[in-house]
Amino acid sequence: MSEDVLRPSHLDEEHLKLLSLGYNISAAVNGFYALFGLFYVFMGVMLGVMFKHAPEFANNTNQPPPAFIGWIFAGFGVAFILLMSTFAALKLAVASRIKRRRSRTFCLVIAGITCLEIPYGTVLGVFTFVVLGRESVMRLFGSSTVSQPIA
Repeated sequence: MSEDVLRPSHLDEEHLKLLSLGYNISAAVNGFYALFGLFYVFMGVMLGVMFKHAPEFANNTNQPPPAFIGWIFAGFGVAFILLMSTFAALKLAVASRIKRRRSRTFCLVIAGITCLEIPYGTVLGVFTFVVLGRESVMRLFGSSTVSQPIA
């Protein structure tokens, strides 16, 4: 007999619940890390304003103060916030789709991206590949044309 016939379906259900929980936790961590971008935005704005209002020195009369450096920091902070918030939103979407047993391919793509977040993201991504690669789980995702309640 094959392994899929012997495997209880409640084990697959439990593993999918754990994956959904893992993606929810990972999304919360990414959302928290997005807040670190605020530090760079604040620092960049402060540097930009300070360099703009800095007195000109007698030695450097031909060169303006480098005010753009502060705005580079602020731009980096905004980009960091947007990137981490996007990752958090994608992981929340994966958690929701795993609960509903929909969009298996989308879940696998985001699992691959999650593998880049060493070490915990790699563990979550690899476990996602292992669980969603099972034939019994593929059947659960394949039979999701009928709406299933979200538990």
